[in-house]
Amino acid sequence: MISMNKKWIIQHPNEQSVQHLQQQLKLSPIAAKILVARGCQTVEQAQKILTMDEQALHDPFLLHNMDKAVKRIEQALEAGEKVLIYGDYDADGITSTAIMLHTLLDLGANVDFVIPNRFTHGYGPHEQLFRDAYEQGVQLIITVDNGISGIGPIRLAKELGMDVIVTDHHEAGEELPPADIIIHPRVPEGHYPFGELAGAGVAFKIAHALYGEIPTHLYELVAIGTIADLVPLVDENRYIVQQGIKYLRQSQSPWVQAFCKVASATQSEINEETIGFYFGPRLNAIGRLGDAMPGVHFIMSEDSSTAKELAELLNAKNAERKNIVAMITEQAEAMIEADDELKNAHVLVVAHEGWNPGVVGIVASRLVEKYYRPTIVLSLDAANGVAKGSARSIEGFHLFNELAKNRDILPHFGGHPMAAGMTLAIEHVGQLQERLNKQAQSCLTAEQLIPQLTIDVPVELSEVTVEAIEEIQQLGPFGVDFAKPVFALEQVKVSAMRKIGANENHLKLELDDGYCTIDAIGFNKGYLFNDISYGVALSFVGDLQINEWQNRKKPQFMVQDVQSNEWQLFDLRGKKQAASWVSTIPKEDTLFVVFDEQLVPHFEQQLQLPVTLAEQVEKSDKRYVAVLDLPPSEVHFTKMLQRVQPQRIYAHFYTATSHYFSGMPTRQHFSWYYSFLKKRPSFSLQQHIEPLAQHIGLNVDVINFMTKVFFELGFVTIEGSLTTVVENAPKQALEEAPSYKVRSAQIQLEQKLLYATYSELKQWLDKQMMQVDS
Repeated sequence: MISMNKKWIIQHPNEQSVQHLQQQLKLSPIAAKILVARGCQTVEQAQKILTMDEQALHDPFLLHNMDKAVKRIEQALEAGEKVLIYGDYDADGITSTAIMLHTLLDLGANVDFVIPNRFTHGYGPHEQLFRDAYEQGVQLIITVDNGISGIGPIRLAKELGMDVIVTDHHEAGEELPPADIIIHPRVPEGHYPFGELAGAGVAFKIAHALYGEIPTHLYELVAIGTIADLVPLVDENRYIVQQGIKYLRQSQSPWVQAFCKVASATQSEINEETIGFYFGPRLNAIGRLGDAMPGVHFIMSEDSSTAKELAELLNAKNAERKNIVAMITEQAEAMIEADDELKNAHVLVVAHEGWNPGVVGIVASRLVEKYYRPTIVLSLDAANGVAKGSARSIEGFHLFNELAKNRDILPHFGGHPMAAGMTLAIEHVGQLQERLNKQAQSCLTAEQLIPQLTIDVPVELSEVTVEAIEEIQQLGPFGVDFAKPVFALEQVKVSAMRKIGANENHLKLELDDGYCTIDAIGFNKGYLFNDISYGVALSFVGDLQINEWQNRKKPQFMVQDVQSNEWQLFDLRGKKQAASWVSTIPKEDTLFVVFDEQLVPHFEQQLQLPVTLAEQVEKSDKRYVAVLDLPPSEVHFTKMLQRVQPQRIYAHFYTATSHYFSGMPTRQHFSWYYSFLKKRPSFSLQQHIEPLAQHIGLNVDVINFMTKVFFELGFVTIEGSLTTVVENAPKQALEEAPSYKVRSAQIQLEQKLLYATYSELKQWLDKQMMQVDS
């Protein structure tokens, strides 16, 4: 049995719908399953995913106040007014700023930009930066990816005589800022057909309106902002990202080529994962650690040397960010592990002075991944008495709503059901933790605290082909609300397995369902080598990819998780020293058992572990059993299994003397030996056994055994070293001798347990385990 890292929820798409799409659209079974799992029940719905074009883009003038915004910006262009673009320090904010900057520079504007510093100014509009803008002669401020909550600073800007256009996509509060114009896909509610644009998406719509045509040269930027901000990849977001990926792959922009170089990405293979895992984090890192404005300069760069220099800066900042995250995560985990009350809490709150507040959100995500609890990570500023940080949640705990119940001690917070940021007094940190823990206890069940993995596309090996995987790739981009499929291979067996990598920390397998096979790779799954046994039905969860080697393409399964509900047999027979394999098994979960009491000290010395005598085994809380020696009988073995009921059996089956290969002497052997003894009334066996063994062709053990059988049946007497035949001894069958019975049973047992093939032993043990279960 292999336990899951997460609770699997395997969903099976409606088979009729799958077949309908497969037949009507000439799709592979897997592609059809993905579309059905994503809510496409009809051909028309599927076609909207498969064949998007410019019609997917909504008219930018459907955005409320877009006509007013265009008019005011054109007024600024005509009058030569100084315009300031006020951005945000994350990847969405940086790309939004660059989109607006590109557009206004193209149109001849007198324009500059500023991005607040996360540590100096915080998020959103800042009064001092607006005062600076006024002193520099700015007449029009355009916010991008922020501003909808900047009521005070925007009021100040208006008092100073500047006009303000707010363009944003974040949640609006009950009170809107006193800006001249607000462009927001959900303000007022319902006016625009699609409310899930990223900040970069809103900026792109304004650019579209100002140009009077689709600004295709900006697709690269809006795609990065859209993916990095984790907005739903549906509707026009989906088309925007599709086009952005296409343009990025072909781009001659120095910054794109420099980005690919530092990220070790192949430009022609850029996809949503390249953006999400390589480009986005590097743009985010610059703002997490300090001034984000070099990020804008980077994606505005037009020469290779500048792009290369700034790409290396972003790369260095990302490496620095990783190191800081790793350090804080390690410290936070140590705090949790050292505090049982905190470790067992429903909500984890960890706080420490000096933690970088720009990365604590990432740390919170790491802790949620490990402990699966809503988590808040706070950086303490003792000098000012302030705690500032981020929170991440799990399904069932609406973070924003739960934080809102604590407004009396939480003056500044904002966010969503799954993520939030906050600032509060240090003195209230403990109180916040206590309150949130009680709130979580009332709304989270024990089952909700078990991490879940939803698998929506179970596949058969016969369905997995290179062509099918290429078709899956064409269904992208995958992201929020159009999630990348999680594939499951159910009830397959491992036909080959080995550890790979310099440190042997990866696993290469061949999976077999009896008809087809597929290669599988488990990165950082090398530990499973000692958990997987052959011949057991397993289920694997992961991703399907194409492995190309020497111009040959093969499907490949990338293992994410594995489980089995079957008990497992691990064959350790033939390994002379138990010490040679004990390090490969989970010792803390294993009961080490011997049947021969005399072997207890032998194995305890060898293993440096406690060893239990089989007859003394009671119901054990250990999940696995290592059987160190050969049982005296099947009955003894089965009774032990009934008491332990193991999920795994590690079979060592040591025996000091094996009878299997010397075997049971034939009746002819017994007859010849008896005749031999009758001719020698007093025979010194001890003196002549070696030449006798050579003469008869049997080993010494067998001759001693036959002698013992004759003695037990009364055919001979033994006095000292002399063996004497008893005249007129009553006839008895050889099988009646106790030694004969023991040896016969021993040979049969050795055949079943010690010298059977793995599959034969597994089959025999399967029957015993069925008796255990029943």
